[in-house]
Amino acid sequence: MELRHLRYFLAVADAENFTRAAEVLGIGQPPLSQQVKALEQELDVELFRRTARGAELTLAGRVFADEARRVLADAERATRAAQRAARGETGHLRVGFTGTVAFNEHVAALIRRFHEAYPEAELSLQEGTSGTLLEAIEAGRLDVAIVRPVRRVADAILQEDWRDEAMLVALPIAHRFASRKRIRLEELADEPFVQVPRVAGGTLFDDIVAACAAAGFTPRLAQPAPQMASAVTLVAASLGISIVPESITQVRVPGVVYRPLVTQGRGMRARLAIASRKEESSVVVRNFLALV
Repeated sequence: MELRHLRYFLAVADAENFTRAAEVLGIGQPPLSQQVKALEQELDVELFRRTARGAELTLAGRVFADEARRVLADAERATRAAQRAARGETGHLRVGFTGTVAFNEHVAALIRRFHEAYPEAELSLQEGTSGTLLEAIEAGRLDVAIVRPVRRVADAILQEDWRDEAMLVALPIAHRFASRKRIRLEELADEPFVQVPRVAGGTLFDDIVAACAAAGFTPRLAQPAPQMASAVTLVAASLGISIVPESITQVRVPGVVYRPLVTQGRGMRARLAIASRKEESSVVVRNFLALV
């Protein structure tokens, strides 16, 4: 029994006439009658009672018609589901992001665009350091990650620059520079720095150290912070100052003020990158990367 046999049967059942059903199907009436007869023989039941006006369903035919409609509807749903999956409209996408990335407006907009474009796709998010997120992609536990770029990545990982944002200095509210509108980087030469270390912060740590070197000093690292939000909390405790991405200003910590930095050239920028596997076969992942 094939699905076309069910369609032929239901066409006759709806038209109550073999000739009209054949016209609807676009086939000849004799072949249609033969197909229905073969179906009856396969089922070993009489589906239609032939009458002078056409054909009417027997009791067995009415029961079979209800089931046949369900089978065809299930087949159509299965077809549509397979086609949606092939287009990447369904499936599971696992996205990782670093702590400060969650506050970046471009990241939120990217996640929103993906959800609006593919509402049936399941999305799960995971926070971590850039290093751990890249390891998770390589191990297959994540599909994509939005990270602070790192200098060395595994051969299987593709890391592409995406966005950047201004860097600010976070100060305790009682700091002597807190009332200033902007601060020159070299003025921070004698300040204790509270920063996320290189192992957790990707190139962000190296970029800060390089900018300080260009300003003529080496930052005095007073206290490491496991995450950027933790650094701001330590600043509020007056353990030092911290150079942070602008998006972190959305973290409202009492006792902290943020001020723009004046540096040589373009100024300090916090970079973001999109990381994924180079040999990516998932259509869902490719759809997400296309939105980037």
